[in-house]
Amino acid sequence: MQMAWRVPRHTAMTRLLALLALVAAPVSAAGQTPPPPPVEARIAALEPVFAAWMEAQHVPGLVWGVVKDGRLVFVRGLGVQDLDTRRPVTADSRFRIASMSKAFTAMAILKLADAGRLSLEAPAERYVPEMKGWRYPTSDSRRITVADLLHHDAGFVEDNPWGDRQQPLGEAAFTAMLRAGVPFANGPGVTMEYSNFGYATLGRIVSNVGGAPYQQWIGRQILTPLGMTATGYDVLAGDQTQRALGYRWQDGGWVREPDMADGAFGAMGGLQTTARDYARWVGFLLSAWPARDGAEMGPVGRATVRRIVEGGFVTARDRAAGLEPCRQAASYGMAWFTINDCDLGRVVTHTGGYPGFGSVVMLLPDAGIGIFAFANRTYAAPTLPVMQALLALRREGATPDRAVPVSTGLAAAYDAARTAWRAGDAERAPLAGNVLLDRNAARRRAEIAAAKADAGDCPMTEPVIPVSAMEGYFIWTCAKGKVAGRVQRAPTPVLSLQVLDFRASQP
Repeated sequence: MQMAWRVPRHTAMTRLLALLALVAAPVSAAGQTPPPPPVEARIAALEPVFAAWMEAQHVPGLVWGVVKDGRLVFVRGLGVQDLDTRRPVTADSRFRIASMSKAFTAMAILKLADAGRLSLEAPAERYVPEMKGWRYPTSDSRRITVADLLHHDAGFVEDNPWGDRQQPLGEAAFTAMLRAGVPFANGPGVTMEYSNFGYATLGRIVSNVGGAPYQQWIGRQILTPLGMTATGYDVLAGDQTQRALGYRWQDGGWVREPDMADGAFGAMGGLQTTARDYARWVGFLLSAWPARDGAEMGPVGRATVRRIVEGGFVTARDRAAGLEPCRQAASYGMAWFTINDCDLGRVVTHTGGYPGFGSVVMLLPDAGIGIFAFANRTYAAPTLPVMQALLALRREGATPDRAVPVSTGLAAAYDAARTAWRAGDAERAPLAGNVLLDRNAARRRAEIAAAKADAGDCPMTEPVIPVSAMEGYFIWTCAKGKVAGRVQRAPTPVLSLQVLDFRASQP
């Protein structure tokens, strides 16, 4: 869980020092921290970021939208749908979103697992008989599981150049491909290697287990319940006047990319949608956070939706070129990358690259906001402007993380900390066995006395700031300075503190 004030979660000392630095934050004349500006008031100013990116990347048209707390708070079309008619891009323009389609496939698998119709840990060959006998050629290799396909660690080779062009492959041809088997790059579970073929195979699992062709199942079970009536897989069906056509930038000009019909690889990248429809999907996903009581409102339960961030192999990577340097940790969940970013905290994201199209979506689930963008130029995912927009909104305080509620147990732990401070004795709190072994009672009394001398009288009226139901921080304004502290309960039913720390600073 990322904390609202972006404190690195490394050591207790780091956290306390970060809290003490925070006390210097500006306050209003009334003595209160000024409220963050509403996100709606800041978004329109970001349009030049997207326009500049379009020009630099030679993109004919783009649409971007912002979803906040379940509502499409902003959407803007730039450029044109196609270069012949010059129809402008609107919120109703239909774009292919390429690999962002994988998220719908993963959600279908999770929904079927919820219903008890498949197991993520089961061998995939249970649901796709053509896969029987597939093995990496070592004696200790195991069978591919459904989870391996979800996480891209089934052992298949990375196949973006090849996979994108398999979109129109027919079901019979795909069955023949499965029967023929595939060579392995690695054994299952050894490493993550992005596989469009793997997600096409998941689409076959949805068809076989769901009892209907993949596209129909997705439509009935996910798209229709969410009201995504303009979203589908057959781009050549329906009103063509709203369709964004795809282009490649080549030799100083645009070249029309041929349309690819719907086919067996649609599960990895074939979905076409609009900004209005896609906002419904983003709002549904964000509504899964935080965990809470209450009625379920979507086609898949909140706890199941939150599983999309569960991943396997963690890698380190740098932010995209053009952004402030940041070393990010990333893992691939279930059709989503989960990134720990220096400024944004947890980011759940995916891009889409396709002949004629590029797309990206970035969610901040702890803040309840998501930004997405679709473009109609080959492999032109608008990652840079979307990231720039999120960073700008975060810097301006328009996207704070949701506050964590104070649990009864944390409130009791905080009361114990205040009692220990008043008495000048950590032993007045219910301490876990480790506390006095880490620093004995005499040392802790001396530390509290020194902090009191530095800070002066502390009314201790400020609330505890929760990190979880078991841990929190606090900042007290005292007569001569500030005191930052931390409490953390031990994992026992009876209240005991495994961490109790105070640190004072003078103005």
